[in-house]
Amino acid sequence: MKKKIVIIGGVAGGATAATRLRRLSENDEIILFEKGEYISFANCGLPYHIGGSIKNREDLLLQTVDGMSQQYDLDIRNFSEVTAIHPQEKSVSVTNHQTNETYEETFDQLIISTGAKAIVPPIEGLDTAENVFSLRNIPDMDHIKAYIKEHHVTQASIVGGGFIGLEMMENLVELGLQVHLIEMSDQVMPNIDFELAQILHAQIDLHGVDLILGDGLKAIQQQGRELLLTSGKKIPTDLTILAIGVTPESTLAKEAGIELGLRGAIKVDQKLRTNFPDIYAIGDVIEVTDFVNGTPTLIPLAWPANRQGRLVADIINGIDARYTATQGTSVAKIFELTAASTGNSEKTLKRLEIPYHSIHIHPNSHAGYYPGASPIALKLLFSPDGKILGAQGVGTDGVEKRIDVISTAMKFGATADELAGIELAYAPPYSSAKDPVNMLGYTADNLLTKRIETVSWQEVDELIEKEAYLLDIREEFEQATGKLPNSHSIPLSQLRARFAELPKDQTIYVYCQVGLRGYNAARILMQQGFPVKNIDGGYKTYKQAHYQVKQRANTTPPITPLTTPAESSNEATSKTIQVDACGLQCPGPILKVKESIDQMEDGQQLEVQASDFGFVADIEAWCKNTGNTLLENQIQGNKVTARIAKGTSGMPAATPSALPKEGVLQETKDGATMVVFSGNLDKALASMIIASGAAAMGKKVTIFFTFWGLNILKKQKIQKRGLAKLFDLMLPSSANKLPLSNMNMGGMGSKMIQAVMKQKNVEPLPVMIEKASDLGVKFVACTMSMDIMGIERSELFDFVEYGGVATYLGDTTNADLNLFI
Repeated sequence: MKKKIVIIGGVAGGATAATRLRRLSENDEIILFEKGEYISFANCGLPYHIGGSIKNREDLLLQTVDGMSQQYDLDIRNFSEVTAIHPQEKSVSVTNHQTNETYEETFDQLIISTGAKAIVPPIEGLDTAENVFSLRNIPDMDHIKAYIKEHHVTQASIVGGGFIGLEMMENLVELGLQVHLIEMSDQVMPNIDFELAQILHAQIDLHGVDLILGDGLKAIQQQGRELLLTSGKKIPTDLTILAIGVTPESTLAKEAGIELGLRGAIKVDQKLRTNFPDIYAIGDVIEVTDFVNGTPTLIPLAWPANRQGRLVADIINGIDARYTATQGTSVAKIFELTAASTGNSEKTLKRLEIPYHSIHIHPNSHAGYYPGASPIALKLLFSPDGKILGAQGVGTDGVEKRIDVISTAMKFGATADELAGIELAYAPPYSSAKDPVNMLGYTADNLLTKRIETVSWQEVDELIEKEAYLLDIREEFEQATGKLPNSHSIPLSQLRARFAELPKDQTIYVYCQVGLRGYNAARILMQQGFPVKNIDGGYKTYKQAHYQVKQRANTTPPITPLTTPAESSNEATSKTIQVDACGLQCPGPILKVKESIDQMEDGQQLEVQASDFGFVADIEAWCKNTGNTLLENQIQGNKVTARIAKGTSGMPAATPSALPKEGVLQETKDGATMVVFSGNLDKALASMIIASGAAAMGKKVTIFFTFWGLNILKKQKIQKRGLAKLFDLMLPSSANKLPLSNMNMGGMGSKMIQAVMKQKNVEPLPVMIEKASDLGVKFVACTMSMDIMGIERSELFDFVEYGGVATYLGDTTNADLNLFI
């Protein structure tokens, strides 16, 4: 019997349903309404056309109205908006925007595929801004692209760190714009967990993006030329993209009495039917069931919409088909990195109070001895009985194929330990004999069979505070890249000979760089009767999770592409030794650097390439702690290239790196340096006056704050425990609470000085500090003093850098003004 089927909306769901309906029946009348011009386009490709990766706009248009109508004998009516659904009459009201005609169209079956719309909250000033856009369709893309060209945009802001926000960030950077990315959460990409998102944060920093986390958009000012954030921070901008998220476009359904569910999405059963028998809904507009936990959820992705489009056509044609649940498998590109996930995140499992185990590994993408191997950070979540609950991965190569394998295993009910038995294709250019997926399976099996116990990176800080017994089994040269405070050190190679040094009356928390040697050490110790737990993912996971996002000034100029500067002279080139550390498993790259440096003469240079972007921070820390000079540290394609001079004496000044540095001070030719040891108000004021004056004269000023001087840098008080709390009770809580060195009179002297300053229009100390930072003064906090006094980074001003005495002494070399206050 001939049916009349009406579809509201094209693109992934509606267009797929229409073509499948025709393939199943040549007799049915199929009408597709689309309120815009385009019925089938690749909306996932929109950011890449703006950035220029996709050159031809037409490549995004998957089907034209004429082409699709003729090929499938469909009645496609674009520029036609359905304005009402009448379930009882089985009809819809339609307005043709080209002719302004309004009419009724009946149906036997109706498919709602209206998708989702961008979330645009009621932001003060939005209605007067002409440079604020969202990106959902071809016209949006055209408007953004045209605005950038016509208005000579040099800096742009993106509000939201999800898929669209990150893709727009990358593509605007590709255009040479300075980009501010503002995200209200403490991380970008909410589908992965914090410690893996931190890898993305570091990569975003490497490309000069002003990444602002934990802050939201409060108001738009100056007709869109300035953004006021919740924190009070102001961001200058030529263009703003709102990528806060999407919400189901379910207005038609709501007005028609169709039952809605989570956040206004249309409720459907497994046959994609609404509460009206002949009305179906598919795509981003519907509520789906979470594959892992069985709760209602919204997952606006292309694969579910396409799948539902095919299935609804099958169901309408009497085929026994069902859409049961969505796993949420996804992937995104963030500069050189790929981030992919499937199933639930750890955040979701915690929120739903679902028991789980978590494991981290850091394997190579393929055999390390074959050129081009790069590390992958992989995380697997599974229940105590082995059910796979989710997986995440971040790396440069081979990430998505590992997540796809795990997604498939989840779909067909494999347990975490059974990943070890999946037979995967292997050749050195593509994988390893034990694929990373297999390694996850072996690691999960060790946990499930209780051959090992682990603790997560989240527990480590509490262990440090409780003075737990931490055992670092890495070699000494590796520890130059960083280690956990108060760790005991016994290299794995010496462990069996040094059992007598270890306690048997308390748990030993063992760690290496990535977890594998830690597991080996734990097995050795367990069989000797020691109570032991391995720190999951090793020091690398902990270090990644504690990455500090770079704080940038609002006036940062556009970032130029990251390239390695040429050698400064032919003499330097002739002395340079080339080392390829790409594909080496940790600690391979640092070991190779050490072995080479040991064979070199002072002043000789080493150029090393590594495929792990974490090498950027590792080599900086290693050089700083071993007395060698880091001359360059750059990204080249998917690799890090570093140039090191052995020793420090007689070396030329470092070529400025395009990479942001944390805790690494650069030498200056005309500098001023100070050590501020005192925490007194009068001496702090003198320091700021001298520093600001020197900076105003063009000097590059570095102030190194140690012991009591650290109190000058405090912006806020935080909750502490133990000895740190006792110190806190005795120390000033902020720069506003400093005492005088003489005539303090129980704090009255300070208050008198501050009152006189106000009367004479002299700015208070915190304002002077911030203005000095704006002038370019570098504020460096002594990390050793911070550890002793229990001072946390979150207490100090955001622009403060962190280092040791070596970093300060490096700046004194070429300074013509040196003070101790």
